[in-house]
Amino acid sequence: MLLNLAIVLSFLIRNGNLNDVNLKEVETISLLTNVLWIVLLLYKDAYRIIRIERIESILIRTIRLVLIHAVTIATFVIALKFYRISRLRLLIFYVIFFVLLSISRVLFMKILKYIRAKGYNFRNVIIIGANDTGEHIRKLLSKDLSYGYRVLGFFDESVDPFAFISVPILGGFDDIPEFIANHKIDEMYIALHIDNIKTINKLTALCERSMIRIKFIPDFQLYTKSRKVEISFYENTPVLMLRKEPLELTINRIEKKLFDVCFSFLVIVLIFPWLFPILIIIIKLDSPGPIFFKQERSGRDNRAFSCFKFRTMYTNTLADELQATLGDVRVTKIGAFMRRTNIDELPQFINVLLGDMSVVGPRPHMLKHTEQYSELINNYLVRHYAKPGITGWAQVNGFRGETKELINMKDRVDYDIWYIENWSFVLDLKIIYRTVLNFFRGENNAY
Repeated sequence: MLLNLAIVLSFLIRNGNLNDVNLKEVETISLLTNVLWIVLLLYKDAYRIIRIERIESILIRTIRLVLIHAVTIATFVIALKFYRISRLRLLIFYVIFFVLLSISRVLFMKILKYIRAKGYNFRNVIIIGANDTGEHIRKLLSKDLSYGYRVLGFFDESVDPFAFISVPILGGFDDIPEFIANHKIDEMYIALHIDNIKTINKLTALCERSMIRIKFIPDFQLYTKSRKVEISFYENTPVLMLRKEPLELTINRIEKKLFDVCFSFLVIVLIFPWLFPILIIIIKLDSPGPIFFKQERSGRDNRAFSCFKFRTMYTNTLADELQATLGDVRVTKIGAFMRRTNIDELPQFINVLLGDMSVVGPRPHMLKHTEQYSELINNYLVRHYAKPGITGWAQVNGFRGETKELINMKDRVDYDIWYIENWSFVLDLKIIYRTVLNFFRGENNAY
């Protein structure tokens, strides 16, 4: 309904009437538009309702579907040589369609939240295991009314004193059957250690008999302290992976690559022709030496590549070993300005086009620093799972410049790993926005 409403509105906005709706080419593309959208919804399971899902995640999923749809339809229009199809009207259609979809999804979530706030559409839940894992799932289920969960309490033989349980302990394991008989329970979450396998098996049988959906919270703490684990299935065998990496998905890598190429091309075409000649002249007048500085740095999978920058220092023999420090005498006058505003990094857009870097990602470090810190910080090399970036999540959060102490580098690595585990196209746009903002503000740690 929204799609066809968007088609009608796009004609009214573009032409002021619906005279061209009945053209054969328009009818063909309109039919194809409907069929393709239905196929995408069924294939991507776009209408699935996951109670614990942020609205941002829903919008990102919507953006992705609309982009796939738009590219496919545009391909058909060009391939079939439908010259009577207005390209501007198609653009207007997709803008309207996306706005209508977003409004409908947000409105749907708001209505659900209102309904659940009134006490309807809730699922009653009990948690087996009064421990840190159980309390974590309790907080998650109770975080937002729109999730629609009502946690009645915990069951356990003893309470973990370090878990800070905030809802009632309803009893021990033997009390569960009677409680289920006297209360309507929709779901049971089991947060027990695998040592309690006999109890878990009994509870599974009890839930099956009582038509209660049972869900297990695996004790990943046996393997890792990370909460960002991911489970894949090799046929019927579940395989636990230490962390989720969105960029391991081919579609995400293609999406990021396309953005990198387009964004870098625009920067090179629109900014390089007028800014580079000015900077080249200023650098040459400021100090003797080459215009550009080339340095071997660590890239994806820890492969070395040549990273380009504008030269910001007097030529010296320590450039590949010693970081720039506050008041560093090696930094030229114009170099200090370029480092403070990140202008010295602009040549790295060439690295992006060459495929060695991305617009956004962990900043590439000198080979010597990679060797040094990988010995001191256990998860340091994890940051090399992704291509290095011109800007990154750590940098826009203040972690850039000199690393005086080991903790400074460890914090930076933690932010880089968080980025790898939580990558999204929207996150990249957010980082670019904050980078531009910092360009005008200036940064205290940039020297």
